[in-house]
Amino acid sequence: MPWFDDESFWEVTYPFMFTEQRFEAAPKEVEAIIARSGIASGSVLDLACGPGRHAVAFAQAGFRVTGVDRSAFLLAKASAHALAKSVTWIEADMRELKMPGSFDLAVCLYTSFGFFDDDADNRRVLRATHENLRPGGRLVLDVMGKEILARIYEPTGSTKMAGIGTAFMRRTFEHAFTRMSNEWTFVMEDGRVRTFVLRHWVYSARELEMMLHDAGFTHVDAFGDLDGSPYGPGASRLVVVATA
Repeated sequence: MPWFDDESFWEVTYPFMFTEQRFEAAPKEVEAIIARSGIASGSVLDLACGPGRHAVAFAQAGFRVTGVDRSAFLLAKASAHALAKSVTWIEADMRELKMPGSFDLAVCLYTSFGFFDDDADNRRVLRATHENLRPGGRLVLDVMGKEILARIYEPTGSTKMAGIGTAFMRRTFEHAFTRMSNEWTFVMEDGRVRTFVLRHWVYSARELEMMLHDAGFTHVDAFGDLDGSPYGPGASRLVVVATA
């Protein structure tokens, strides 16, 4: 079973990954996405929407929103949002989603792209997303670029959450710097210990640009963050805006 299909992974990691601060940041991040994409109204497809922090913020901004995720646990968290009734939640595989020409904007955020073991499946996601966008629609893809990872790489790390526990991380690059392997061990304050191994593909700006063109997108811009900083040595993220 792929690591991202293990619901216990999302249950254990949820308080570490989806903090209150990250939910509070979502409205400003959505404002930045609107500015970068040039799409100020219409319909939004939030791929790998997780607990819905961006989907709900888009709904608050007046968009018609569809949130898609494979995790029933995360979608349950999403549907508990105050504005959940204004979002359509779909439990589905984003490789298989078929809603041709239905969206003005698609987003895939927080390094939620590149999970599938076969890189051809990651390319299928891009092709399916292109088909689900209207002509001239935009995709905003937010990942940790390969160039950034080369600069900030640390083989080990830890994060402590008061009242919850501590996460210990071990990181290695695989297959000639094309994939990253993360071993996460969680030592919870209630005595539980869980270990998960995550593997995902990592891409440079140029690699993503070529993949997006191959998927049918006509124009691709790369930025160093959602606010539109240049993608260069000081970039904090790789944010790509592609036109269908």
